[in-house]
Amino acid sequence: MNRLVKKAQKGDADAFIELMEQNRMMLQRVAYGYFQGEEDVADVIQDTILDAFEHIQKLKEPEYFRTWLVRILMNNCNRLYNQNKKYTNISQMRGDPVTSCGTGNVEFLEMLKSLPEDSRLIFQLYYGEQFTTKEIGQMLKMKESTVKSRLHRGKEKLRVEMQVV
Repeated sequence: MNRLVKKAQKGDADAFIELMEQNRMMLQRVAYGYFQGEEDVADVIQDTILDAFEHIQKLKEPEYFRTWLVRILMNNCNRLYNQNKKYTNISQMRGDPVTSCGTGNVEFLEMLKSLPEDSRLIFQLYYGEQFTTKEIGQMLKMKESTVKSRLHRGKEKLRVEMQVV
């Protein structure tokens, strides 16, 4: 992937398109964690691709491309969420990844549904997208220890729920 990033930074549009194709499903899964409607998901992904294309030369470390791309996506999701909040009831905006995401493992998505909202995105990024706790902390602008504690609390909650069933 680093090779593609470097080529895209030099202006190779085909390399950039290939990078976006490789990360398309990840972008969709994360965006569905924010929004229920396909239109909103498509909008933030489109904005993210445009922002990434316009600013890829500013990426200093090609190995952090995925982290950088998700951070752009999350910023765009937050921006659109805040814009729509002015006009729409919050309960209509904040999608449930289980019911709104048509991709991925259904059992994993069912598990996410039972987690507190502040842990869902962390679980999605850690277990669904295989980001490290350090990368997640950088993306969410929180300490790595906070990410680890939310993962731990979420796992404990799931463990208790599984014992009840």
